[in-house]
Amino acid sequence: MSKYILALDQGTTSSRALIFDQNGKAINIAQKEFRQLFPKPGWVEHDANEILSSQIGVAAEAVSMSKLKSEDIAAIGITNQRETTVVWDKETGEPVYNAIVWQDRRTSDYCDELIAQGHEPMIREKTGLVIDAYFVATKVRWILDNVEGAREKAEAGQLALGTVDSWLIWNLSEGEKHITDSTNASRYLLYNIHTLSWDDELLELFGIPKKMLPEVCDSSGDLATTSGAIFAKKIPITGIAGDQHAALFGQMCTEPGMVKNTYGTGCFMLMNIGSKPIISKNKLLTTLAWKIGDEVVYALEGSIFIAGAVVQWLRDGLGIIHSAPEIEELINSTDDNGGVSFVPAFTGLGAPHWNQHARGTIVGITRGTTAGHIARAALESIAFQTYDVLKAMEADADIEIKELRVDGGATTNNFLMQFQSDVLQSGIIKPETTEITALGAAYLAGLGIGIWSDVEQIKRQWKVKTEYSPNGDFQVEERVGQWHKATNTTSYWSNHK
Repeated sequence: MSKYILALDQGTTSSRALIFDQNGKAINIAQKEFRQLFPKPGWVEHDANEILSSQIGVAAEAVSMSKLKSEDIAAIGITNQRETTVVWDKETGEPVYNAIVWQDRRTSDYCDELIAQGHEPMIREKTGLVIDAYFVATKVRWILDNVEGAREKAEAGQLALGTVDSWLIWNLSEGEKHITDSTNASRYLLYNIHTLSWDDELLELFGIPKKMLPEVCDSSGDLATTSGAIFAKKIPITGIAGDQHAALFGQMCTEPGMVKNTYGTGCFMLMNIGSKPIISKNKLLTTLAWKIGDEVVYALEGSIFIAGAVVQWLRDGLGIIHSAPEIEELINSTDDNGGVSFVPAFTGLGAPHWNQHARGTIVGITRGTTAGHIARAALESIAFQTYDVLKAMEADADIEIKELRVDGGATTNNFLMQFQSDVLQSGIIKPETTEITALGAAYLAGLGIGIWSDVEQIKRQWKVKTEYSPNGDFQVEERVGQWHKATNTTSYWSNHK
């Protein structure tokens, strides 16, 4: 039997493909960035066909670089940017509009209307989510209401909708499978996390025809098969999970109370809460962690919209660095943040604030403020946002978190990781494998086809690379107090038009 897994890691800014062996080791990686489209302030779109072509391209490249053939690939695992929404014509296979990205805020006013109408308690109870432009349902409604002929076609059963996993699988299977897994389904604002089914009351509220929706399947198992047109042979697709759920699985947070934080474009903290959902009292989300056969695992989640993206803004928007790694040198040019606080609410504030109208704010600037101070405050903002989410999570779960497993691109920044440990006053654990999200997809796919017999076998492969311990002299209360003054300023600005 072939022992290699092809993991497709379709992210917000790039498509990636990784080949993993049966020891969970990544033997090759291919990556390609694609365009970010900003047609209006607060709007973020992708070309769905560009996502598809870039993902297929890097998949072929990764197999070729590894000197493998299609028959060497036992299975494919897919992990994807969540909430990003594609609506396409079932007959032509063409999107009716660009993919609307999870960061997009165009439906914020509609969300405000739903909240004012009193729908949030019902939606929160059924879906575990808050009403926010972040999620799929309002994006679909916008497309149906604003693309000429879309609603009529949808009512006639001619359109399909899906998150990026569904879009990829539809095309990889040449239209044979219109599916999503339970982790992605739980991000729609349409999926009942108690009954594990699409909810008719929610579909009616948002005006979305049920016939557009994908079938919901497990995160691991015999899910779909590629057509022979894309790869030289048909390859089973046996693992699917939204990126943050895949990372939770890749971090082997398989027991209730275990927590991971992924530092990517955004920052996403998930806690395994076991087989029963907890509806948060602190503005966190309740989501499906994964479903494998009869095993259903839930998670609490805190979503931070802007994390690593703040470093991209320092590079592309402000121009004070030329590449992301330069930020460490810049922050070392100063001993502290010079009294500067930076709230990177470029697309609103996520958990636990959920202020979709907030915008980025820098406070405390003086004539003595340097690029180094702003860069340091930008990195510190990632750690402070994580602090807010972790404290909300501790309150909901009624436990004190002593260890945080971390992954994502920003974990290469030693300053940030040590500062994070200091702010949280807890241990930070970085695993040996850096490609945790893709690894989670590979693990799910491998379990689905029998490369690994069970989770216990996978756990034996998981190893720690670096641990960070908190500095006991760190003035947590003072520093967090300064941060909260800044977030209060941001909220005041957004609430007083």
